Amino acid sequence: MANGLHRNDFKKCVLELLGTYVLVVAGPTSVILLPMLSLSHTTEGLVLVALTFGGIVSAIIFIIGEHSGAVINPALALAAASARLIRKDLLVLYLLFQTTGGILAGLTLRLIFASGDSTNLGSTELANSISPTAGIALEAMGTFLLALAALAATAWIRRTSVQALSVGGTLAILILLIGPLTGAGFNPARSLGPALASGYFSNLYVYVIGPAVGALIAGLLVERIRVRTSVASAPK
Repeated sequence: MANGLHRNDFKKCVLELLGTYVLVVAGPTSVILLPMLSLSHTTEGLVLVALTFGGIVSAIIFIIGEHSGAVINPALALAAASARLIRKDLLVLYLLFQTTGGILAGLTLRLIFASGDSTNLGSTELANSISPTAGIALEAMGTFLLALAALAATAWIRRTSVQALSVGGTLAILILLIGPLTGAGFNPARSLGPALASGYFSNLYVYVIGPAVGALIAGLLVERIRVRTSVASAPK
């Protein structure tokens, strides 16, 4: 295939695009529906969003995890590359295809919810009490924990179903804890897609910088643990 892109790599990239697209359509849709269901700023609404995101991520991992890793998140792609769980030359392609999937999903949301939407197509936004600096810290912390769960599942868990439940469950819990404060983005493609489609760019950098920092730290930590584990287990 052109430019040295192998057929299998292209398949992985397309799956990452499709997986990210499905996530960024389904997840923000649950946010958009909250005002329509009179569930805005309620515990029930938060649980609905958390279960939607967690459930969709689990389903995507279960369906395509064995083929592409089901990273579906540019921040987690950075974490996986830092932990040497995906090839460095594949990182840029994953970032490109995942971001494209997020943007296409945002455009789809715009087509579906062109009128009557008060959530900026489910865009992530900071609570009034949260400063951008605090938002970056919270997004970094949440992405760090999510990346740890995802990398640990990839490195040490063999059953796809367990991987799916582990990562999806972690995301759902993090949304319950951090969602009321930052919207719990943890995924630049998830934030970028709805923001571009709706024109809502307030504090968008928070949802790029925070996840990138948290993911990078998690990736480097897991790589260090893997190296020490392999050294300790090597024959003397």
